[in-house]
Parts: sequence; structure tokens; C-alpha cells
Amino acid sequence: MPISQAFFQRSNALLLAVGIAVLIVIVATSLLLTAANERYFGEVTAARAVRSATADLLSLVQDAETGQRGFLLTRDESYLAPYDAASSRLADQRLRLERAAATLPEITPILQRVNSELDRKMSELAATVEATRKGDTEAALNLVRNGTGKRLMDELRSDLSAILTISEKELREAIEAQVTASARLRWTTIIGAILILAMAGAASWTIIRYTRELVAARREVERLNAGLEERVRERTDALVKANEEVQRFAYIVTHDLRAPLVNIMGFTSELEAMFKPIEAYVGAGATATLDQKAAAEEALRIDVAEAIGFIRSSTRKMDGLINAILKISREGRRELRAESVDLTGLIEAAAAAVHHQASAEEGGGIEIDAQVPRITSDRLSLDQVMGNLLDNAIKYRAPDRPIRIAVRTRRERRGWIKIEIEDNGRGIAATDHERIFELFRRSGSQNTAGEGIGLAHVRTMVRNLGGDIAVRSDLGKGTTFTVTLPPDLTAYRRSAEA
Repeated sequence: MPISQAFFQRSNALLLAVGIAVLIVIVATSLLLTAANERYFGEVTAARAVRSATADLLSLVQDAETGQRGFLLTRDESYLAPYDAASSRLADQRLRLERAAATLPEITPILQRVNSELDRKMSELAATVEATRKGDTEAALNLVRNGTGKRLMDELRSDLSAILTISEKELREAIEAQVTASARLRWTTIIGAILILAMAGAASWTIIRYTRELVAARREVERLNAGLEERVRERTDALVKANEEVQRFAYIVTHDLRAPLVNIMGFTSELEAMFKPIEAYVGAGATATLDQKAAAEEALRIDVAEAIGFIRSSTRKMDGLINAILKISREGRRELRAESVDLTGLIEAAAAAVHHQASAEEGGGIEIDAQVPRITSDRLSLDQVMGNLLDNAIKYRAPDRPIRIAVRTRRERRGWIKIEIEDNGRGIAATDHERIFELFRRSGSQNTAGEGIGLAHVRTMVRNLGGDIAVRSDLGKGTTFTVTLPPDLTAYRRSAEA
């Protein structure tokens, strides 16, 4: 189906609007997911800072305790280096942990306990170190032995481990959320790109198809312009043929209708003469002679009956001729309906209707070689054309051999479709090749019933479809009817009206 300019404009405007909408959705979604990704990244960084600060704080306390124990055992001031370093850094480390933990409210109660435990632990360590420096080793050892330092260290270690657990959980959740946001951002980008590419592809397809149709239309116009003179000549030849056919038709009608009319007039005059003996017999009354009576009876029983029979026969012939003329006239006025027709299926259906007659004898049958599957034309006319031609092939078979019929469809170089119906029947004499298409004209011996309107009807229908029919035949060998039709009746009409 060709693309109209209105459809082209509407479809491209719609595709553009959809593409812009998709782009807006992609940008908005990307911004939201990017902001979420940044937020999750901040949460990951904060959780890592809490974990790092907690681990460093625990390490400092352990270093301080290690230095205290070494000095307590050796009384060597050099062992206090870790203790002194830890003591000097402890305040900064505690502040670092507090700042990092500000984003995790659930850590605040634990952090308060940690600060209390740190103060008491560092006080315990400082007391043992001070007692050892004063030489009161026993007092320092008693401070260690009472278990306060160990208990404080265990509590501190437990609370810091809880902080680490919470930070690990927050870190894991933040990383998972970040991964999810990144995946959504990636899929949003991919799906958006696919949709945009689809819109671009659809628009490109529409544009390419519309452009091709414009190019094809331009070429068609150029071809029509180039072949205008040929078309005018073809139309002139067609008009000349139509005019000749009208003249032949008028002659045939007047001749064939006049003949029975003359018979009717002649027998009517004879009837008047035939009634004279009857009138004489009736006029004589009782004085009528036997000869008058015999003459009146003969006229009434034989002559009048014969004349009425001839008149009835002539009127029947006139009625048949008038009905045939009306049939062709109605076919010429019937509005054609162009539609896509399964040409192969139509031929097969027409062949199936007469197959039993063609295959009644051994060796007979119908062979179909269809290379054109579809045609845009009037289905009823095509069906009647095929039915008439196949019926004729069966009707005028050769009596000395089984009937064989071949139906072929081909596409010519101009794109037109050619249908050939070939039979091995009795054939048609060369002098009758044009005569058989005339109304009420038949060829050869008239040993089959018919009125001589079938092929005239077929040619009328074929020409109504924009085509033509021709015959090729050798007497005694067979006949081939060739029907040539345009592939698209609608396009042919547009071209004919241009």
C-alpha cells in the first residue's frame, strides 16, 4: 500500500514526539539514578570511614596496652613508646570516629559507652605506668591482677566490634544499593538507546519507502511521458477497433433480428391468404360444397398450423438474440470491483469444475503451469472468462482423441500478465479467427448447441478489464487462446484516466 504525504507527515511527527518523550524519560531517569548512585557512594564512603576509624582506635588501645605491659615487666622506658604514641593520637582518633559515626545514628549509644570505657581504660593504664615509674611494682601488679583492665578491654573490644558489625552491614547494603542503581542506570541507557534506535529505524524506513515511492512515481511519470505517443496510438487503434466492432455489432443485430422479423411478416401475409378458403366456406354456409369444406379444413389444419409454427420459431429466435444482446449490454455496464485475486486458485477451481469431462477418457486431463500467483482485477469477470474458455475447449474437442488442455500463466516484460489456454481440439480455420469473437457467429460444423455469444462475451469482459484476447489455431490440431491483462486494474484505470 503506498504511503500518502499526510500519513508520512503524521507518522514522522508521531515518531519524533515519541523519540523526544523517550529521550526525556531517559534523561530524567539517568539524573535520578545518578543522584541515587552518588548518595549510595557517600554512604559507602561513610561506612568505610567508620570501619577504618573503629579499627584504628582498637589498634591504638591495643598498642597502649602492649606498651604498658612491656614497661611493667621490664621497667625499661623504651617499652613505653607504643603507649606514648597511642596516648598522643587517641584524642584525634576518637574525634575521627565521632565525625565518621555522625551518619549512623544507631552507633551513637555504643559510641558513648566506648568513650567511657576508653577513659577508664586509659586511666587504668596510666595508673599502672605511674606506679611502676615510682618503683611501686607490687601496686602496679595488683592493679593488673584485679582484672579491671582486662574487663574494660573486653568491653571496649566488644563495643568496637559491634560498631564494626554495624558499619559492615551499612557498607554491604550501600554497596548493594549502589550496584542496583548502576544496573538500573545501565539498563535504562540500553533500553532507551534501543527505543531511540527503533524510532530512528522506523522513521528511516518511512522516509526511505516514501522516497522510493516518489522516485518510482517520478520514473512512472517519465515513462508515461516518454510513451505518451505510443499510448495515444494504442488508444486510437483501440477506438478504431471498438468502432469497427460497434459497426459489425449493429450490422449483425440488424441482420439477425431482421431475418426472423421478415419471416414473421411473410408468414403473416400467408396467413391472410390461408384464411380465404375458410372465409369462403364460412360465407357459403349450408350451400358450401365439399371442395370448399376440404379446402377450408386443409388450410386450417395444415397451412395455418405450419405458419403459426414458423412464426413461433422466429419469435423464439428473436427472443434469444435480444437476451444475448441484453446479457452483453449488462456485462458492459456492470461496475468492476478490483481486488487481490489468487489467480492460481481461481484457475484451479475453474479447471476442477470441468475436470471430470476432460478426464473421462484415458489420457485426457487438464495441466496447469501457473507462474503468476496473484493479480489485482475483478474476480467475477476472471472466473467467467476462465469458465467460458475451458467450457469451449471441452465442447469443441476432437472426436478422434482424448481432450488435453494446458493452462499457463506468465508475466511479460512490461509486467502484464498473459494467460494461455491451449487444447488439442478440432481447431479453428484461419478465416474464422476474428469471426468467432463476433456476436452470433460460430466456426466450423454446428454439431454442438450454442448461440454464438460466448467468445463475444469473453472479449467484452477481457477488454473491460483493460486487456485483450487473441487466438492461435490450426484446423484439426488444436487452439490456443491468449488473454493479456494488466497486473493491477486500479493502476491501469488511473493511467487510462491520466
